[in-house]
Amino acid sequence: MTLYSRVRPLAFKLPAETAHELGKRTLRTAQSTWPTQRALSYAYQYEDPALEVDLFDTTFPNPVGVAAGFDKNAEVTHALAALGFGFVEIGTVTPYAQTGNDRPRLFRLREDRAMVNRMGFNGQGMEAVKSRLEADGTPEIPLGVNVGKMNSSSEREAIEDYRRVFDRLSPFADYVVVNVSCPNTPEEFDEGSPEHLRAIFETLEAENDADVPLLVKIGPDSPTDSVFDLVDIVQEFGLDGIVATNTTTSRDGLVSANKQEWGGLSGKPLERCSTAMIRSIAEYTDGELPIIGVGGVDSAASAYAKIRAGASLVQLYTGFVYQGPSTAKQINQGLVELLERDGFSSVEDAVGAGLE
Repeated sequence: MTLYSRVRPLAFKLPAETAHELGKRTLRTAQSTWPTQRALSYAYQYEDPALEVDLFDTTFPNPVGVAAGFDKNAEVTHALAALGFGFVEIGTVTPYAQTGNDRPRLFRLREDRAMVNRMGFNGQGMEAVKSRLEADGTPEIPLGVNVGKMNSSSEREAIEDYRRVFDRLSPFADYVVVNVSCPNTPEEFDEGSPEHLRAIFETLEAENDADVPLLVKIGPDSPTDSVFDLVDIVQEFGLDGIVATNTTTSRDGLVSANKQEWGGLSGKPLERCSTAMIRSIAEYTDGELPIIGVGGVDSAASAYAKIRAGASLVQLYTGFVYQGPSTAKQINQGLVELLERDGFSSVEDAVGAGLE
């Protein structure tokens, strides 16, 4: 029995957001000194050349990353690197601090190995994140920055919100993700409309003198034709990839007591849906558009399924909550075994191998 398996029942007696904050404080303490960082690295990092992925003009030591939402304000990026993750995506970061929705707004669905969140882009804002990245430095693994708008912004103001955050934080980023698919923010306008997307991408491309890789995060609930319309726009503007997918509003097949809480559902119930969307995008683009796969990743098998469906990298959040600090190590060890079993010399060789 691991230490986390002993601690988790106690943590799960706390409200989900309180436990998350306590966990981040623990990680913040652990990354505060060189010896504690080294201790984490010794216990949890796993390296193998087969796991390396070259993408977005950088090398990811392994394909398993932390999804946006876990470390909104870039508080524990170094600890996450020490825990063996191959990259971390901070955010969603907004131009200014905002409180988000009222608590409670994060719920565990234990029987479904899932979570529902309606956080509403709570965060400290771009200046606080910028100051922290300057003070702490960026981690030794690739850093993604997920950017969003203020909840009160109009359609025109939202475009300026994305530009502001991109301008302030892209110098720290190995890639930037535009988040236009969150189900937990006010729906004042259609964030996924072609006209709005084109306006965002035109603005950011004009701002992107350093050619920082630019991606967009999509949701799992859109019709396939709408997804392909978005992919067409992504390719029209020469964007660098897609993050698939965000959380879902579907509640099909859930059994947990909190299943009717409104918000975005993440975790195991999202696995098949997100993998199917990855496969559809990869087939539609002939595997030429890089995909970061997220949704239900909690094991080597679930990560491998997304890689074979066309994802070059994968991310997790809910799986980390349920599995604990050894999650990245366990997945990466398992991935190496699966690659060897199937005769692949690297993760890169397995990307899209399951496509017909």
